[in-house]
Amino acid sequence: MTTMSDPVAAARSGRRVRVTRSRRNTWWTGLAALVVVGVLAYLPYMVYAGTTNLLVNVFILITMATMWNLLAGYAGLVSVGQQGFVGLGVYFVLILAIQGVNPFIGLPLAVLGCAIVAVPVWWLLSRLRSAYFSIATWVIASAFYYIIILFPSLGGGTGMELPGPLLTMNQRVLGAYTYWVTLFVVVAAVGGVYLVLRSRLGLVLTAVRDDEIAARSSGGRVGRAQRFVFVVAAAGCGAAGAMIAIYNQSVDPGASFTVLWSARMIFAVVIGGIGTIEGPILGAIIFYALQQSLASHGAWYFIVLGLVAIAVALWARRGLWGILADRLHIRIFPVGYWLWPDGEGWRRRGIQGRRPN
Repeated sequence: MTTMSDPVAAARSGRRVRVTRSRRNTWWTGLAALVVVGVLAYLPYMVYAGTTNLLVNVFILITMATMWNLLAGYAGLVSVGQQGFVGLGVYFVLILAIQGVNPFIGLPLAVLGCAIVAVPVWWLLSRLRSAYFSIATWVIASAFYYIIILFPSLGGGTGMELPGPLLTMNQRVLGAYTYWVTLFVVVAAVGGVYLVLRSRLGLVLTAVRDDEIAARSSGGRVGRAQRFVFVVAAAGCGAAGAMIAIYNQSVDPGASFTVLWSARMIFAVVIGGIGTIEGPILGAIIFYALQQSLASHGAWYFIVLGLVAIAVALWARRGLWGILADRLHIRIFPVGYWLWPDGEGWRRRGIQGRRPN
């Protein structure tokens, strides 16, 4: 017999079911997110530059982690070479600045440039999977680095300062502008991924996350979806790289293309929760909280980071956000679906609204 507590069985038996994005009404979480963004936008008027500088780094990591999560958590593409597009974003800003373009104006052009470069790179990588794909992304990132340092006009292997108006601008004003632009970038990255996952393409990506073979068998255009995600992730990492160049006001090829960028992305996503939008945000916050607390302890900083990553991988494979979401039944960015049986079950579990017609 079909019970009210079994929505799948209820649907199969012909009973009416309701489809929702979350187990609870989430309008208040959306409102809270808008309030948080508003407070963050006003923050330069309230705190010292040291706080906003820290938040700039947090926003950059959230942007990169969100892109890596979109790649690995939804498209099944585990890349360890995203630092290649971070470095390209840095150098696109430098190239444009040498030509007299304001770095803030050069940021969207850098994003576009990384997206264009990602198209032929995807053509090279599209036939690879699992470890072969991961190693190939690292090789391509290294190739980007070695190509860049061949040009003395870009500083060669030592780098150079970012030319243009930033060097003469009031540093307090420049810090505020950098903070606001970085805040805009991270909101655009998170919001863009949210909209993608709420679309039809998001259904394909969710199916790929669960089982790529099954998604292909069901008629999903997996190759097209993965290509789109790869290009978007490259553009997002390029935006993060552009912000790194503007924030540092100088370019160093070793620091721009370092694999530590990919390591930080992966750490934030694994700790926070892969396959969720909220996970990379939580993971980035935890990463910088640990860094600020343990940076003065030398090698212990890296030991604690490693222990935290191992503990989460062993006992909380869905990440810390997965634990919170399961226990509190909340989704700040709901992108999945819940089935509810017809009748009183909606109200009993906190779902309000009319029955479907």
